Amino acid sequence: MPESATKTRRVAVLADSDTRWKWGALTASRIAQENTGEADIRLDGYLLRGRATPTPRQLHEVGVHADLLREVTAVEFLRTMARESYDVLVLALVGGGVQAVLHGLKRVWEGQPQRPVVVTGYVGVVYEKLADGLLLRHGADLVLANSRQDAERFRAVYEGVGADASAVTEVALPFLGGKPYPGESDPSAEQGRRGPYTVVFAAQPSVPDNRRDRTYLLNRLIQHARKHPEREVLLKLRSKPGEHTTHIEELPYQKLVQRLDPPANFRLVYGNMGEVLDRTDLLVTISSTAALESLHRRIPTVVLTDLGVREVLGNHHFVGSGCLASWDQLDDGHRPVPDEEWVARQGVCAGGTPSGGGSYATAFDAARERITELLDRPGGLPALTPYYTPATAPGYLPGILARHHLGPDGGPLPGAPAHDKDPGPVRQIVRRAARGAYRHGVQRVAPVIRRMGEL
Repeated sequence: MPESATKTRRVAVLADSDTRWKWGALTASRIAQENTGEADIRLDGYLLRGRATPTPRQLHEVGVHADLLREVTAVEFLRTMARESYDVLVLALVGGGVQAVLHGLKRVWEGQPQRPVVVTGYVGVVYEKLADGLLLRHGADLVLANSRQDAERFRAVYEGVGADASAVTEVALPFLGGKPYPGESDPSAEQGRRGPYTVVFAAQPSVPDNRRDRTYLLNRLIQHARKHPEREVLLKLRSKPGEHTTHIEELPYQKLVQRLDPPANFRLVYGNMGEVLDRTDLLVTISSTAALESLHRRIPTVVLTDLGVREVLGNHHFVGSGCLASWDQLDDGHRPVPDEEWVARQGVCAGGTPSGGGSYATAFDAARERITELLDRPGGLPALTPYYTPATAPGYLPGILARHHLGPDGGPLPGAPAHDKDPGPVRQIVRRAARGAYRHGVQRVAPVIRRMGEL
C-alpha cells in the first residue's frame, strides 16, 4: 500500500450503472485529492456486471477518464482487491451491492496490515428507502451525504439503531458546476444572447413508470412547443433504446414520440447534462437530480406537480423549494423563484456561495481531511464492521450476499462464476450477448406480455 505521504494516490471505483460511475469517478477525483492540491491521482474503474452495466456510448457521454476500466463480477472484484494496493476505494453501487462487497472485502483483507479507505454514498436525491439504503451502506469508512439535510438524516438513522454514525461526512454532489446562468437582459424578448429561449425537460428512466403518465408528459411538452413556436423545446434523454441506466426504462420516450407529430421546434437530445444546461433557460423535471444542477447555476427550475406531489415520484423532496409548478402555469409564463434557505440545505451553492457561507470549492474539504487522517492512522485501519451480520440480520443478509454469489462469511459460494480465474474472451462475449438479450426482453417482450395479460 503506497504511503499517504506520496504524491500519487491510487483510487479504485466500483460502479454498477452509468450514473453511479459518473458519481463515483467524480467523487473520487474530488475527495482523493489532498486539500493542498498537490497529490496526483491514478483512477482505476471497475464496472459491476449486471443489467445496467454502462455501454461504451454511455461511458463516453459521462466524460470521465480512467487509467484502467474493466467489467467484473463481485467475486472477480474481490479477488482483484486481495492482490491490488489502493489508497481509496469508492463503492458507487446500489445498497445491497455495497453491503455484499463490504462483507467480501472484510474477508479478503482479514489479516492484512494495510487496506484502502472505503467510501460510499448516493448518486443524488435520497427520497426513498432511507433507513434500508443507509444501513446497507453502513460499514464503509466514509458514508458521504450530499447536503447538510442529508447528513443530519443519516446520523439520526444510524444513532437511532445504535450504529456508529462517525462515518457520515457532509460533501456536495460532485457534478455541480458549469457556467452560471446569465439571465435575460429583456425577459419579454426571448430571442437573444444564445439563440432561442430554450426549455429543457429532463426525463427519468423510471419516473413516472406507466404509459399513461409518460404519454401525458410528452403531450404537454409538445403542446408547450406548439404554443411557443419562438422557443426551442428539448426532451433530454438519459439513454437510447436497449441501454439501461440506474433504473429500468420499459417505455422509452423515443418510442412514445413516434406516434405523435411534434413541431419543428421540438427535439430529442442526448449527451452530457452539463453541456445541455449551458444553453438552458428553463429546466423542467419530475424529480431528477438535474434540478439541483440547474439550481446550482441559478437557471429557472420547475419541478412538475401535474401528476401530484407524491413520494413515489420523488417530487415531495422539493416541498419548500419554491420550484413546484404545473404545465398550465408554465404555458402562461410562470417563472419560479427558489427558496434560498431550502437551496442551501440541499448542498447547492447557487451562485458559488451558499447562504450558510463557504463555497462549492471547499465542500469536499472535510472528506479529504478525514481520508488523510485514516491513511496516516498508526497501525493501519481496523477491519470493516458492517451493521448487518449473520447474527443481527440472519433472515436478510444471506439473501443479499447470495445475489452476488457470496456466502454468509463473505466468501464465494460453490459454483460462483469465475471465482478462481479472470474471464476469457469467450466468456466476455457470452456476457455481452446475455445482457443484450435481457435488455431486449425488458423493453420489448415484457410490455407485450403485460398487454396480452390485460386482454
